[in-house]
Amino acid sequence: MAEQKKLAIIATKGTLDWAYPPFILASTAAALDYEVKIFFTFYGLQLLKKDLTLKISPLGNPGMPMPMGMDKWFPTLGTALPGMEAIMTMMMKSKMKKKGVASIEQLRDICLECDVTMIGCDMTVDLFDMKRDDFIDGIESGGAATFFEFAGEADITLYI
Repeated sequence: MAEQKKLAIIATKGTLDWAYPPFILASTAAALDYEVKIFFTFYGLQLLKKDLTLKISPLGNPGMPMPMGMDKWFPTLGTALPGMEAIMTMMMKSKMKKKGVASIEQLRDICLECDVTMIGCDMTVDLFDMKRDDFIDGIESGGAATFFEFAGEADITLYI
């Protein structure tokens, strides 16, 4: 019998668009019988909060398709205008719902059901004065050294 493959993911981003890759990749790998661990650090730790208020920032995101072809005629600086983040977040959530894309909460629950280990970075929790009660149940806490034990043996390691 072959040894179970391992996937290690480091999640560092806390925006709506950056929340999807770690959960999609982790749940897919778990479905393919990989042992999966995700280390959530810095802004990625936002993805483990009970109450998610994830947004999309169009600023500094030149690959983001804009509605009505705005990426062709709307100046990049215009994405810094007040309210643009809220408008783009609302539009993206609406589009995802219309296309039947699972929510981050749903993907996160699937990962937990598939025994994906989620590790919240202790240093980040302390650095940003977060409270452990703010996070969902079923996650572990640890430092980089804890994660490296697993990542060092992983078949695939991704930094997202």
